[in-house]
Amino acid sequence: MPTVIDFRRASLDLARVNKSGRHIGSRVYWKLYAVENLVRIIIHSVLSVQVIPPPWWAVAVDLKTQRKVGRIQADYALSPRYSTPGRHDIYYLFLPDLHEIMRVHRHLFVDFVPQVDRLLINLDLVRLPRNLVGHMNWPKAYDRQRIDLAYTHARRLIRDLRTSKFSLLIP
Repeated sequence: MPTVIDFRRASLDLARVNKSGRHIGSRVYWKLYAVENLVRIIIHSVLSVQVIPPPWWAVAVDLKTQRKVGRIQADYALSPRYSTPGRHDIYYLFLPDLHEIMRVHRHLFVDFVPQVDRLLINLDLVRLPRNLVGHMNWPKAYDRQRIDLAYTHARRLIRDLRTSKFSLLIP
């Protein structure tokens, strides 16, 4: 199998641009997609069963973030032909926002997700690589290791929660 190289390191070749995109998407991006969505499921599941009255969003998410999500939703509402990120507000958040919700409400997560601190550290360690890959740039080996670790850990957490009979709720 021929080696795929970063298209920016050679003369312009459309085939090389396409190969670069497919390579990043198939090797790295999908793991970040899985991590972010598994974290959304964990946050929604934990906060939905806590003392926080439904909907948890209005209580657990700071006003600044709620306003940001409102602006994003308004942009989508102005262009109804486009798909939206999801039905729940949590789908309009980015990785740093998800990290912040878990950090602020850590005390609500620790009983259900005893490794919440490890999860927070892993999310913080993939913040920059996530932005890099999200814009289809080439991550270094260290970035890929961080992403692999976050992915493995998120999957393990979901497996452990399912094993403990914790009810996972898709937002």
